[in-house]
Amino acid sequence: MNSAVLQVSKTVMNVDQNSSTEDALNILNTTMEFSTVRSLEPVPKEFRSAALVFYCVIFTIGVVVNITALWVFALTTKRRNSVSVYMINVAIVDLIFIILLPFRMVYYGLDHWPFGDIFCRVSAALTVFYPCMALWLFALISTDRYVAIVQPKHSKELKNIPKALLACIGVWIMTLGSTIPLLFPDHDPDQVSNFTTCTKMRDIIHLRPDNPVHFVRLVFFFLVPICIMIGCYVVIVDNLIHGRTSKLKPKVKQKSIRIIITLIIQVLVCFVPFHVCLIILLLEGGDGLDYSTWGAFTTFLMNLSTVLDIILYYIVSKQFQDRVISVILYRNYLRSVRRKSIRTHTGSVRSLSNLTSGMI
Repeated sequence: MNSAVLQVSKTVMNVDQNSSTEDALNILNTTMEFSTVRSLEPVPKEFRSAALVFYCVIFTIGVVVNITALWVFALTTKRRNSVSVYMINVAIVDLIFIILLPFRMVYYGLDHWPFGDIFCRVSAALTVFYPCMALWLFALISTDRYVAIVQPKHSKELKNIPKALLACIGVWIMTLGSTIPLLFPDHDPDQVSNFTTCTKMRDIIHLRPDNPVHFVRLVFFFLVPICIMIGCYVVIVDNLIHGRTSKLKPKVKQKSIRIIITLIIQVLVCFVPFHVCLIILLLEGGDGLDYSTWGAFTTFLMNLSTVLDIILYYIVSKQFQDRVISVILYRNYLRSVRRKSIRTHTGSVRSLSNLTSGMI
């Protein structure tokens, strides 16, 4: 802190005597801002190492899982319905968020941001965009399950593909419209350093200056979808307890219950801590940009949602199940073939070709 004050004093003394008072004040303000950025608490080494490992695992698993899901739901599903439309959107949102993880990994590896202004802003905005979009998609899936269990007579009218597409488009427009302003913040902590620090990548603590805007966003993109989900689940459970779903097939009931349990666990683990942390930071106020362990940990949990979606895909789609099981069985078969290759080399090759042709 003393060095920062000394730097300010030197700067003021070096101002040309012929310069105007306004120029001197501008230089002084710039120097003070630079000193503030430089005095930020550094990211602990342990956190940087853990972040590299964590994001590497998330990126690897997330890309494979969500590309497989997108392929299954968009290309190989013969009978599409409203649920498949929602799953396609979940996979797309996950992939958009996951694609930028390598930039985050480079940031923690080098301890500075080499990608400039655009990616710094986009990466920070996506940290807010992803949970908003994911929660509204979960709310749509919950509403779909409500229609399937409570209103099965009207399911064909309420669950058709055009209406599901329209709902998803509305959520995309609504979420993008609320996130785009984050690309042009009024108080950007990275302007002075020419975005080489990209402090917005650390956690969500940089959102403090715009309290009213973020509180509105919390209400509309966290509390509202959560309330929709809770309302749907309360009515569904009430109908199941009082036996008002006797006309439904047992498979439909089991599938719906599994989807509901999966969404509840995912929201509680990945999204509730993240938003609770954001609320606490906003209530604390202030312009400090010190490192926040709680903010970093809850951001980790929020990233974990891109991988946990595999449970949702597995429950929803029989084809996704078959694809995963076929990969596991194929690998197990290859292992058994390698073990038997010494004894019966010809027979194992013939068996492998038969399995491959059967899978195709």
